[in-house]
Amino acid sequence: MAAIPKFPRRSRWVVPAGIVAAVAAVGIASAITVAQAAPALPPRTPAQLLAAVAGPGKVPPLTGTVVETASLGIPQLPGSQDPTQITSLLAGSHTLKVWYDGPKRMRLAVPVTLDETDFIRNGSTAWLWESNADSVMKILIPKRADGDREPVMPPTALTPQQAAKQALAAVGPSTRVTAEANVTVAGQAAYQLVLAPKGSGSLIGKVTIALDAQHLTVPLRVQVFARGAATPAFQVGYTSISFVTPAASNFAFTPPAGARVHTVTLPSSGHPPYQQQRKLSGVRIVGKDWTSVAVLPASALSEVAGRGNAAGIAGQAARSASGGGGEVSGTAVLGTLLHAAHPVHGAWGSGNLLRTSLVSMLMTSNGHVLIGAVAPSVLYAAAAQVK
Repeated sequence: MAAIPKFPRRSRWVVPAGIVAAVAAVGIASAITVAQAAPALPPRTPAQLLAAVAGPGKVPPLTGTVVETASLGIPQLPGSQDPTQITSLLAGSHTLKVWYDGPKRMRLAVPVTLDETDFIRNGSTAWLWESNADSVMKILIPKRADGDREPVMPPTALTPQQAAKQALAAVGPSTRVTAEANVTVAGQAAYQLVLAPKGSGSLIGKVTIALDAQHLTVPLRVQVFARGAATPAFQVGYTSISFVTPAASNFAFTPPAGARVHTVTLPSSGHPPYQQQRKLSGVRIVGKDWTSVAVLPASALSEVAGRGNAAGIAGQAARSASGGGGEVSGTAVLGTLLHAAHPVHGAWGSGNLLRTSLVSMLMTSNGHVLIGAVAPSVLYAAAAQVK
C-alpha cells in the first residue's frame, strides 16, 4: 500500500540490520508461488508499469494475508523466531494480516503461537499492542496542516508495498527495467516488473514485482533473486487478498484489562519520534544503489537487535516505560556471526567475512561492520575508505 509506511520493519532503514540492508529492500517461493498458466492481459510496457507502481496513485481498500519467506544462508541468529525482531527476516516464514481503508484507517497484525502484535490506526489515534508484554502504546496524531504529509506510522512487518518502494529506490542509470511473463498471485492476475543491476558488483540478480492487473498501484509480491539463481532467496507476497472495504470493527481497539498503556503524542510537523530513533548511531552508507554498503560500529548491533522494526522501536519505548525487557543481545548476534565467518585480510586491513549467495558481511579488526548485497571486493573497497 503506497500509503502504508515505507518499512521499516525494515527504512529506508539505514538497515544496519544491514544484515539485510540491501535485501530488506525488497523469500522461499513454495509458500506463495503456485505454478499456473500466465494470464492473458492487455499489453503494457515496463515504463508504464514502473510509472503506475511508483506514482502517487490511490490504493483501494483491501484485506489480505501476507507471507514473508527468506532463505539467505545466514546462520540462525538469536531472536530469529520472534517476528518482532529484525533477525527474523533472515530465515523461515512469517505471516502478516492486513486491513486497509486509506492512510488513516489501517491495521497490521503479526500472529504467532500464543501471541500477537497489532498496529491499528483509526483517524487521529493509533495503537501498538504486544500481547506477550501485555503492553499498549497509544499514539495521538495531531491534525496536519494542509499540504503536510501524514506522519509515517510504524508497521509491524514488511509488506509487498513497502518492499516494492524500497526496491524502486534503486531504479536509476544503474538499473535495467524489463517485464516478464504475467503471473497469478493470490488468485489475482498480475503483471511482473523486473529490476536488475547493470553492473557486476551486486549479488542481486534481479528483483521482480508482481502488480495486480486491475489495481496497478498494488504490488502483490516482491521477490529477490541472487545472481544466477532460479528461485528467490527472499520473498514477500499476498497469499490471499480481497479488494473490499474492511469492517469498521477491525479498526476499533480497547486495551485489555490490566494492560499497561503508554501514551505518546506525535509532533504536529516534522518526523515522528520513532523515525528519528531508527537512525542508529555511527552508521554511514558507502556507495549507492545496488552496490551500497552499510558501515556501522560493532556497538550498533546492540541497537539493531531490539530496534530492527517498528514493533521493536515502539515496543521498546513501551517496555522501557513499563519496566519490561525482552531485547535480543547484540553481543549474542555478533558472536553467532563471527563463529560462521572466516578470516580475511588485504590492503584495507584484516577481519572476518561472512558470505552468502545474497549478502556479504565484513567485521574488521578495527571495529567496523560492513554489510551489503554485494561481492566481497565491494566490501573491501568500502573498508579501505573507513580505515
